[in-house]
This record gives sequence, C-alpha cells and structure tokens, in this order.
Amino acid sequence: MRDPTKSRASAKAIAGLFVTAGILHFTHTRYYLKIVPPYLPSPQGLVYVSGVAEIAGGVGVLVPRLRRPAGWWLLALLVAVFPANLYHALNPEQTTGDAVPPAVLWARLPFQAVFMAWVWQATLRRR
Repeated sequence: MRDPTKSRASAKAIAGLFVTAGILHFTHTRYYLKIVPPYLPSPQGLVYVSGVAEIAGGVGVLVPRLRRPAGWWLLALLVAVFPANLYHALNPEQTTGDAVPPAVLWARLPFQAVFMAWVWQATLRRR
C-alpha cells in the first residue's frame, strides 16, 4: 500500500519542478530559443507555449481533482519537448557553447524516462 504522505510530497515536488521550469522559459528565453530545432516554426512562440504548458501542468498536479489530467498533460509535454532535448545533445556547439558538457546533454535524454515514470507514479498510478 502506498503512503499518501509520500504521494503528496512527490506531487508537490513535481509541481515545483514544472512550475519553476515553466517560469524559466520566460526569464531565460534566449537559452530555450537556442535549443528549438530549426525545422520547427515560431521558436519564440513554442518557448512561451511550452513554458505556459509546464506551469499549467505543475499547478494542475496540486489540485486533487486535476491531478490525473495534469499527469497525462505532463507526460505528453515530456514527449513533445524531447526533440528539443535531442537537438540540444546533437548540436551542443550551436545551443550552449561550452556551458554544458555534451555528456550531460546525452545523459539528460534517458532521464526523460525517469521524469515520465515519476509523473506516472505521482499522478496516474491507481492508489
């Protein structure tokens, strides 16, 4: 049986992570613009939309009635932003210069699955 205190703490941590990440899309827009793959239209619009999507998903996780839909929302969002993370790893010289070691960018890719599992556990797994 799951511990509801741990579930609530996990949901709060996910909410904080996604709300913070979403805010960063507005405070560090230039960084995010660099990692939008060039084949996607309207990079600035995509950065802002993904920021709003992260904030909305994070806030949704905090509302018990919205937690499950927010979990699905965040899983879809993690899938949607994966191309930017892949582009970032494939093109570190264009996206970050020397600021982030390429090994860190590559390690981040499978970590998306860890985030997805965490979102699933905290928002979608049946209690």
